[in-house]
Amino acid sequence: MGPFPFAAALRASCLRGRALLAVGLSLAALFRLGAAEPRADIRRDLALRAIEDDLPLRAALLDEWLVAEPAQVTSRAAEVRLLRSGKRVQVRAQSNRMEKTFSVILAREWNGPPETLALVVRRTGQKWPGWTQGSWVFTRAVDDGRLTRVRFFPRTDPNMYLQFRPFPNAEEKSALDVVVYGAYLAQALPVGLPFKDLPETALPDILALSARGIPRRYFEPEAGDSRDKRALIAAIQKRLPRLTYVDDGALDELGRYVLIKDGTPQNGTGARGGLNCSGFVKWVVDGILAPHTNEFLSIGPLKEPVRPRGSSFTEPYEALREPFFGLDWTRRLAGEAGRRLLSPDADRLEAIEVRAWPFQNIIIRDDETNIEQYPGFLMNAGFGIEGLQPLLYSLAIEEPDCIYLASINDNRSGPPERKKYRALTTRQHFHTAVLIPYFNEGGNFQIAVFESAAETYFGDFKNRYPGGFINLVRVPVDGAFAPPLPQ
Repeated sequence: MGPFPFAAALRASCLRGRALLAVGLSLAALFRLGAAEPRADIRRDLALRAIEDDLPLRAALLDEWLVAEPAQVTSRAAEVRLLRSGKRVQVRAQSNRMEKTFSVILAREWNGPPETLALVVRRTGQKWPGWTQGSWVFTRAVDDGRLTRVRFFPRTDPNMYLQFRPFPNAEEKSALDVVVYGAYLAQALPVGLPFKDLPETALPDILALSARGIPRRYFEPEAGDSRDKRALIAAIQKRLPRLTYVDDGALDELGRYVLIKDGTPQNGTGARGGLNCSGFVKWVVDGILAPHTNEFLSIGPLKEPVRPRGSSFTEPYEALREPFFGLDWTRRLAGEAGRRLLSPDADRLEAIEVRAWPFQNIIIRDDETNIEQYPGFLMNAGFGIEGLQPLLYSLAIEEPDCIYLASINDNRSGPPERKKYRALTTRQHFHTAVLIPYFNEGGNFQIAVFESAAETYFGDFKNRYPGGFINLVRVPVDGAFAPPLPQ
């Protein structure tokens, strides 16, 4: 970030991203599932209409698994059945003691590479994880065996499912939830199909009846749309070994290592110099612009305020803390990118800033015991970080040609050196990063995170700022990248 009297505390935020990298490398192979799966994971998911209907199998299982007494079902050993195509499905029961329910899982055979299945087995203990595309989970009550919930997985991703529940006071309907990475894209939508009839209804009919509530574009991503972003990620990764972290460090318009505070050359940082979190996001944007403009951005204009932001209450903080530095810096960078790559008026704040979100409620815990309303966009703060993952997924679908500059912020107490303002709080933008949501060649959703001259992991990034906010601005990309790289 910019220069602050309390730079040591803020420096820790930027340095923490690099420190977590070493830990993340050792844990990534075990925990990077869903949006954080390894890049080698190339799945073979199909369009929804092409998923094989398994109604004959469900009909054959009805008496022994979906209607039989709970004690009989939970005592049954897992078995493997065949679909008409010859593909295998494992059928098993699983107790959910916290919910006083049990589930009958129709787990389709893994459709990805063997090396990724090995990681799944290590994490879940299951060779049939239960969320391969086309899998079902039928949840029943322990006391009377009634069906309470049905989930269908339209893609090989545990974070994406269609959920059916009884519709209140209407036996001729079911309630549909569409859940993507913990966010409800749709919730309790009426579907003209009795809930009790779901196990005996053909999959094409279920999807057709649910069509008005299913945003199909979210479940049928085009991997080719992310080609330019994948090229950009590879280009950044290739150059990262030549970068290092230096507090308040950036490259100016001539490609010289300087200090952001006054533009003076860096001293005592070694022959190459370095970048802090703000200098690094500038380096990325410079690399995106240079192939088209043959020049790099000047630092001075990037520090100018982008109003409206702040108020008379925040003025006493500005000289001491620069609370909006990261916000102004990322907005200016995105504005320059829009103006130079798109059109003269594409630098408007409403054009560069992400302000829309497609969901109202999010799941705070995996067991859905805590569902909260998501407040969405807050001016000059952005979005609550708890909803960042589904937001980035939606952006990967809706804006395939954009990456995002992030300004992380939260509320902090007044400066201790000013007794008059000590009891007040203000929003502090204390860290910046580059977030690139994309789909790999197999259509698998991933999020690349670059910060403070390093690549980190999304789970680490998100968990680092509980209760924080993140403001996002968009930068268009076309795969070209030629950043300043002084020797």
